[in-house]
Amino acid sequence: MKKLILGIAVTASSLAFAQTTTSSSNMSSTSPVKFGIKAGINVSSISKDGYEDAKSKVGFAGGVFANIPVSEMFSIQPEVMYSQMGSKVTNSSSGTILGNSFTSKSSATLNLDYITVPLMLQFRATPAFYVEAGPEFGFLVSAKTKDASTTTVNGSTTTTTSESGDVKDYFSGFNMGVGLGLGYDITPNFGVSARYVAGFTDINKKDSNTNGNTSLQNDGNKNRNNTFQGGVYFKF
Repeated sequence: MKKLILGIAVTASSLAFAQTTTSSSNMSSTSPVKFGIKAGINVSSISKDGYEDAKSKVGFAGGVFANIPVSEMFSIQPEVMYSQMGSKVTNSSSGTILGNSFTSKSSATLNLDYITVPLMLQFRATPAFYVEAGPEFGFLVSAKTKDASTTTVNGSTTTTTSESGDVKDYFSGFNMGVGLGLGYDITPNFGVSARYVAGFTDINKKDSNTNGNTSLQNDGNKNRNNTFQGGVYFKF
C-alpha cells in the first residue's frame, strides 16, 4: 500500500509539474505540454525459471499520459496505465484407446493485471519520430488463473472451461522494469508506438517459512514479467 501511495504521489507530482510547465510555456517559445490517451495490446511472458512450458499471452494496455518537453529534442513522459500481463501454458495429446481415436488439448492461463506508472525519457530524432527509455513501476490489482480443455473422441468434441479463482496472495504487489521503445507521429495529434519492458523484480511473493523460496514453492527460482506493448496514442 505504501508503494502504491508513493507511485501515485510521484505521478501526481509529475502532472502538477506538467501543468506548471504548460503555464510557463505560454510565455516562452518552448513547446507546450500535451496530455493524451493511449491504448493497445500487451504480448507478455514470464521468465522461464520454473516456467519452461510457458508461452506468451495477449492482453489489454491503456491509460493516460503527459508529454513534458524539456528542450527541442528531449521530453519526459509520465504515464498511468492499466496493463494485463501473465503467461499461458498449452498441452496436447492424441491416440487410440479400445479402437476409439481421441485428441486432447488443454491450456492454463495466468492473468496478472497491474496499474503501471512508466516514466519515459524521449529523444526526438526527427520532429515526428522518437525513441524512449525509462523505468516502469507496477502495482498488482488482480491475479487469476483460467483452465480450459477440449477433448475430441471419434469426431465428437467436448470443451470445458473453469476459473481457478483468485491467486493474488501468491504474487508480489510491486513490480519494476525498464522500458525501451519508439514512436511515430502520423499527425501532430495521433501516432503509433511500440515498447519492450524487461522486468527486474521477482513476481512471486516471498514465504518467510521456507528459506527464501517463494510462496509458490518454485525451488527458489525468480520469475520476472517481460512485455512487448504496441498501440496508438492521441494528444489533446
